[in-house]
Amino acid sequence: MKGALRFAGLLLAAAAICFAEEDSADIKSDEARIVYTPTITNEALINPGMGWVFYQYAGRLWAYGSMQKPGDTLDWFPGCSTIYFRLTWSDLEPEEGVFRWDLIDTYARPWILKGKKIAFRVMVSNPTPAYTTPKWVRDAGAQGIDYTWDKNSLGSTESLLWEPKFDDPVFLEKLEHFLAAFARRYNGNPAVAFIDIGSFGIYGEGHTDRSQKLSPEETIRIGKLHIDLYKKYFPDTQLVIGDDMAGDQRRNEHAEITDYAFSQGVTLRDDSILCAPGQNAWFSQKLAQQFWPVMPVIIEHGHYIRRVYKNNWTPERLLDAMEDYHASYFSIHDWPRQFLQREREIVDKMNLRLGYRIELRAASFPSRAKIDEPILIETDWANVGVAPCYGGAFPTFTLKDDEGHIVWSVTDESFNVRDLPVAAPGQAETIRHESRVRFGLRMLVPTINEGVIFPMKELGQSPIEDDWSPTMKPGTYSLWISLGKPDGTPEIAMPIEGAGPDRCYKLGDIVIDPAAGQ
Repeated sequence: MKGALRFAGLLLAAAAICFAEEDSADIKSDEARIVYTPTITNEALINPGMGWVFYQYAGRLWAYGSMQKPGDTLDWFPGCSTIYFRLTWSDLEPEEGVFRWDLIDTYARPWILKGKKIAFRVMVSNPTPAYTTPKWVRDAGAQGIDYTWDKNSLGSTESLLWEPKFDDPVFLEKLEHFLAAFARRYNGNPAVAFIDIGSFGIYGEGHTDRSQKLSPEETIRIGKLHIDLYKKYFPDTQLVIGDDMAGDQRRNEHAEITDYAFSQGVTLRDDSILCAPGQNAWFSQKLAQQFWPVMPVIIEHGHYIRRVYKNNWTPERLLDAMEDYHASYFSIHDWPRQFLQREREIVDKMNLRLGYRIELRAASFPSRAKIDEPILIETDWANVGVAPCYGGAFPTFTLKDDEGHIVWSVTDESFNVRDLPVAAPGQAETIRHESRVRFGLRMLVPTINEGVIFPMKELGQSPIEDDWSPTMKPGTYSLWISLGKPDGTPEIAMPIEGAGPDRCYKLGDIVIDPAAGQ
């Protein structure tokens, strides 16, 4: 047994020597090459970090998911990737320490099982109900104010509302206990796309003009306090702040509160697209320019039917807003089926630019290769979306046999599609990349002790043949490309024909010859 182990060590050492020698080999360019030119499609893509957002709850438990069948993940809405839960704190913790996570889990699970994402906002102030912050917080001694709201405004059913003082110690203590419980479930959870910082202002957007009427200085001070509180409990999750926290500064390139959010890795959202007509259709596109190059920006159009009735709905302006903000997510603020039926044309147009959209425009590779000898694969890439692929992805080249089994897989970590430039429509730059890869590993074929290392030889079933490699056999294989994690796991769908079920795309066939010297 010790002899066999010594022999195995020598075998691996010899293989390492062979591998090191081949590292300096020149790439052979005199072999015939296969050129692959994909067919680009207009399909809507479901990819990480982007897409249309469906509101299961929009501050009211009956809107907008109540019309959907159980388990409906909106696969019929092209590009819809995320389910969003905009809830009140009193919904989720009606009694202190008693949590109604089932309000989330019931609807989130089907989306997660489909590989889609979930997102949240938990509000402490809203036009309905009377106690958005649970009444037990007030009963515990938290200070706040009673204020009135027009019953006809935004569907409110309460005229007398209670709002906590957003820096009150008792309120903050109880809120922190809730956030700690919330974070145990969702901080760093890969199913979570983003979480809004919703614990300050009406709707969770920093508005106090109809309640406490805080000064800009107080809004900034308390806003920073809440950013810090969320960062404490959600250090591993993309957090979001609303542009309205900036008040009158939201028309500028910078505002103190959003600059602070940016410094903490908190991104921006604007919930007021097309809430007003003309030049007032949105305000914060200048603020967004700091955020979009490094973090996904989220925008939400105004209540759809209300905007239609007020005659300030212009579908093409949604496309303009997406371009201005370089938005990765666009929220459907309405019943989704109604919205899609009426606005399918603009949805299809927006899906060609929303978030990132990685095109493989060409590829070339040799028609033949030897086991463990470097080859050159050239690929041309472009991002035709409005935003970067923030999470990044690397190209992986995979050989499959005629039964679809993976024979070999190599990831090129020297190229990250995150770095592809963003440009105006129709002006995406094509970037060429050269990948130098090897398929298989050449090792010395053992000539002694085969019965120890390969006991099946005694039964006439030895894998050792004249053209044999211990890692893969020569033959004709299909060559596939994918974009994903450094370990080769595919993650990114591309708008090209020929996708396999595993988000791999076939480039063609390649003949793998025995290694030199065999």
